[in-house]
Amino acid sequence: MFWMKQKGCVSEGTDFSEKVAIEAEGLYRSGKLHCAEAVLAAVKNNFKPELPDDVVKLAAGFGSGSGSGCICGAVTGATMSMGLVLQDDRRKVMQMTRDLHKWFHQEYGSTCCRVIKGKQHGICPELTGKVAGKTADLLRQG
Repeated sequence: MFWMKQKGCVSEGTDFSEKVAIEAEGLYRSGKLHCAEAVLAAVKNNFKPELPDDVVKLAAGFGSGSGSGCICGAVTGATMSMGLVLQDDRRKVMQMTRDLHKWFHQEYGSTCCRVIKGKQHGICPELTGKVAGKTADLLRQG
């Protein structure tokens, strides 16, 4: 894939979270998945690979701020992936979701897709990767 050639393949010494981030960004750039699907797929692939790929279809309606421009699809995909990985710990998922939203708002100034894209045109591929990487960090810190 072209994005791996541009960024370089993930080496053995690459941080796990960076690996998840690169995978999510690549899935987005492939044009086959949007932001929510790409984050969910990358996290699933690295934390719950035994689950069927069809779970990613659950995120189909969440790209581009759920089609309305509201909450960023990457954040939605990340939230879904936390529930997927931590199925039996709703309290932990809620705490991680708050942590993710706080981090995201500090990074991008808003969680609204329309606002972010209005200020930083073309940011979605990179943003998708960063959200997936942050999600991996949060899940590994557990």
